[in-house]
Order: sequence, then structure tokens, then C-alpha cells
Amino acid sequence: MPTDPAAVQRYLDVDFDRRGMEELVSALADRPADAPFAYVVTPNVDHVIRLHGEGRDERLAEAYAHALARPCDSRILARLAALEGIRLAVAPGSDLTARLLATVRPGDRIAIIGGDGETAGQVAPLVPGAEIVQHVPPMGLRTNKAALAEAAAFVAAAKARFVFLAVGCPQQEYLALEIARRGDATGLGLCIGASIDFLTGRARRAPRWMQRAGLEWSYRLLSEPRRLWRRYLVEGPRIFRIAWRARRG
Repeated sequence: MPTDPAAVQRYLDVDFDRRGMEELVSALADRPADAPFAYVVTPNVDHVIRLHGEGRDERLAEAYAHALARPCDSRILARLAALEGIRLAVAPGSDLTARLLATVRPGDRIAIIGGDGETAGQVAPLVPGAEIVQHVPPMGLRTNKAALAEAAAFVAAAKARFVFLAVGCPQQEYLALEIARRGDATGLGLCIGASIDFLTGRARRAPRWMQRAGLEWSYRLLSEPRRLWRRYLVEGPRIFRIAWRARRG
């Protein structure tokens, strides 16, 4: 993880990466494929809420503490920080995933954790000439120690340049930490959530103007109201109370 205080900007108890998209992509793409496994987390409103209050997720906090980079994935967080005079460089996880996929060369190996039987085939046209391996863990990964260990062992054996962890928060962050703790895995892990679904066209991302306006959450809510209503309408607004308390403090 970054040790130079100049490399991070702390806000709401999270050390956000200061680097913009271009600098971040360059640094991550230049990392040798056989370097010891390290991973990137992309803090958004949901993650920050999980890291605060009585229900603070200590496992997620530990995964965050050991991450190589933590680029801000939320324009809402960036705007709340700006009220405090803090600048957070926004590097959305889906955009970061797309940019890194564009650096894949023929012969590179890509590992995907998550998705379904069609995912690898849909990703293949995005990385021509690359070798794709995939592991689909069972549901309930966050509480299934054996499944976490199996997925971590798969990544260690894959020796991939990039490892896309697409099983949702917080289990993908738990898994990233599990892989790093093994000590024998290589490559760069990215906790990407639904990014691959957006890139392959299985899910539609909000129009650019909505992304720039910080309204991507509303587009996703309208697209999947039954699954996401609680996250965005009940849990999400807690971020304003968290930011207000931090401002008063």
C-alpha cells in the first residue's frame, strides 16, 4: 500500500489515491505480470458507509488497509470532499477496468473471478490474443471459508497479469486480501463489481452526462429497482450524515 503521505488524500478515514486516471493507468499497466500479487479497491459511497458506524466492516477495513491503490469511484464523495476544501481525483472503476483491458497484449493471461458461463467468451473480443481463465465461486462467498480458499488458490495457480474480481463488495475485497495473504500469487487484482457487465454490453451504463453530474446511481436504480432500492434510497443517504459529522469534528 502507499506509504508516502503525499501519495494519498485522507477523507472520511479512507486514504484515497491522489493520482488521476492517466497516471494511475500508466503505473498499474507498467507493473510486471510476475510481480507479487497486489490489488486495487475503488471506494464509493457504499464502501465508505460500510467502513463507518456501529456496523463497521472490519474485514473490509483490513482489505482496504492492504490495498495497493484506492482511487475514488464516486463523484458524490468528491463533491462532499470539495466542501471541506479536499480534492479527490475521480477514477471510476468501470473506466479504469476498460483502460487496463486496453493495455492487454497477445499472450497475456487474464483471470476472471465471478460471472457465469458466458462471461469469458464475451470478454475475449476485448482482449484479442490473450488467454482467459475463469473461476465461478458459489453464492455466499463472504461467509464460505472453503470457497474463498478455493478461489484464492485458483488465482495463485493462474499466474495472470490481471485478475478481475467481479463478485461484488465486500466479498471481492475479502478475496483480494485472502489472495495476497497466500504469498504465492502474482499479478494485479482489481475489485471491479459489475464493470465487466458494462464493458461487454450485458448491462447498460448511465449516459455520460449523468455520470458527470453524479447521477449514475439514479440510472442504476431505475434499471434494477428491486435489487438496488435499499442500497440507494435507504443506506446510501447515510453518507451525508457521515460527512456532516466529519465536518463538525
